[in-house]
Amino acid sequence: MLDRFLDWLVALPTVPAVLVLMALSSLENVFPPVPADVAVVLGAFLARRAGHSAALIGALCWAANMASSAGLYFYARARGRAWLESGWAARLLPPEAVRSLESAYARHGVLGIFLSRFLPGVRAAVTPFAGVVGMSPWRALVPAGIASALWYAVLILIGTAVGANWESARRFVDDLNRVLGIVAVVVTLAGLWWLWKRRRAKASTSS
Repeated sequence: MLDRFLDWLVALPTVPAVLVLMALSSLENVFPPVPADVAVVLGAFLARRAGHSAALIGALCWAANMASSAGLYFYARARGRAWLESGWAARLLPPEAVRSLESAYARHGVLGIFLSRFLPGVRAAVTPFAGVVGMSPWRALVPAGIASALWYAVLILIGTAVGANWESARRFVDDLNRVLGIVAVVVTLAGLWWLWKRRRAKASTSS
């Protein structure tokens, strides 16, 4: 399916193709399985082949990605706390866990957001959670924007460096995301373990 989609994208004229790439970059924050990284590399590859500016395509995709990330941040800042304190979300993250997250974001939030924006899957959640725990826009969105800009620059460089060898570029991005995906799983499990330890410590203190 991905191959057919990429073939369809290659056949599009330049402007519609760029709009599709921007849409994918934006949707990644809502639906992480969207193949935004591969599509951006393809966009840079096609731009180089057609004599267009790969850097401009990267900047447009980055802007679309950050627009959706900022939108989710502000939505979560306005309404996410009420959602987190009701229904199944409250059972998944009880108040003491939320307070632990607030404390962690207060101490390490800027660095955590910066590093997490390089990790597939995890990167979509960091700015909404920053909104939920009340981080300021400057502390949440600036490190997210810088990290995303660096990541998109890497993707554009990959797309422009491979010349006519598109399959090599795609394999490289797939392998890179596979490694980063493993890191994301490890980070997620470590975070869940930390929350569990904090919850147990709170329970033993109060008993």
